[in-house]
Amino acid sequence: MLEGDEGAFREVYRSVQPALLRYLTSLVGVDDAEDVAAEGWAQAVTRLDDFSGGGDGFRAWLTTICRNRAIDHLRRAQRRPSRGLDETDDWTSETDVAEQVVGHVRAQEALDLIATLPVDQREAVMLRVVLGFDAATAARILGKRPGAVRVASHRGLKTLARRLGPDTD
Repeated sequence: MLEGDEGAFREVYRSVQPALLRYLTSLVGVDDAEDVAAEGWAQAVTRLDDFSGGGDGFRAWLTTICRNRAIDHLRRAQRRPSRGLDETDDWTSETDVAEQVVGHVRAQEALDLIATLPVDQREAVMLRVVLGFDAATAARILGKRPGAVRVASHRGLKTLARRLGPDTD
């Protein structure tokens, strides 16, 4: 990494970090997600020579590292994850701030609803829908079979749809 392109790293970080923090928030809560992410990034940087692949592969590799850090954190803390979302959105002057605020509030409401799911469904939905991983990649991150991840995300999404009711947008 010492010989790497800092601008490229900054771009990767800015594109990956917001969704990664949302995922980690669903695991360890808002108060600890940034610390766990920082631990994960630090470990990834020190192990960068172990990685080979492209952008999606890097996101999956980093998510796996951060998930493992989150599990270690929960074991150490011996507590359940809290709910919420830290201020992680990338606020830019080029975009209408009012639209970003509305989008942030809606995203928070969605994450709060996802947080009510059982852990296996919550993780599957977060990885498949929020982070955009396919079933095989999400399965590698979770240490499960792709079919189990598809079933968990399907059940989670069906539960969310029922909770939203027929008259939701």
